[in-house]
Amino acid sequence: MTAPHSEHTHLVIADDLAGVARNGAELFVRLARAAASRGRFSVVLSGGSTPRAMHALLVAPPLRDEVDWATVRFYWGDDRCVAPDSPESNYRMARETLLDKLPTGPTQVHRIRTELADPAEAAALYEQELRDELNVQPGHLPRFDLVYLGMGDDGHTASLFPQTEALAVTDRLVVANYVPKLGVNRITLTAPVLNSAAQVAFLVAGPDKAPALAAVREGPRDPERYPSQMIAPTNGELWWFVDRAAASGLTGTRP
Repeated sequence: MTAPHSEHTHLVIADDLAGVARNGAELFVRLARAAASRGRFSVVLSGGSTPRAMHALLVAPPLRDEVDWATVRFYWGDDRCVAPDSPESNYRMARETLLDKLPTGPTQVHRIRTELADPAEAAALYEQELRDELNVQPGHLPRFDLVYLGMGDDGHTASLFPQTEALAVTDRLVVANYVPKLGVNRITLTAPVLNSAAQVAFLVAGPDKAPALAAVREGPRDPERYPSQMIAPTNGELWWFVDRAAASGLTGTRP
């Protein structure tokens, strides 16, 4: 079921997580095919169970056969400060569920160097890699073709957590963000980078997300408390792919 949508924001409600994953995968394929003539399709991946289900669809026929995988370049919106083979690594999840099952080479994969001892150094290196790979000039932002995001039950997205320092950063592409409630550092793209993408897609499923989703989409604006409210592409499309359980608190009055 699709709710009414504005020109640039779309709410698509599926029956369950599998439906959310399918909607996300179909968007990937549609955009990848449209970008084929340019010879490059840049996509930012997210961690979580819904992206995992989406990856399973992308690596299997018929969707797998509809993408020219040589044109795809993979990036990450955030990751934990762990080794790349750690079970907690977003990169490892994507490698095992997506990259290892596709005809992609190492030059197409741009991961965050999360194994470095200094998170700030890892963030700086990733920022430089984005600038080099995407030809980002000083004072400008990269424009990814597609960014996938999840949303936590506290309203965070990527590793932009409530009341953390990264929320206020506007002059960096990538930052190390200390999350007091978790007692850990994360590395994340900043909100301006996410908002400069051509297409941004939230994948949100499960009843535990319902209160935060209602607050983010229909509550008062309070991005310090609900960082997902910061996501509003400046010149692009925003998709909310959600399931009925996550949407159970919505009134349906907003796109």
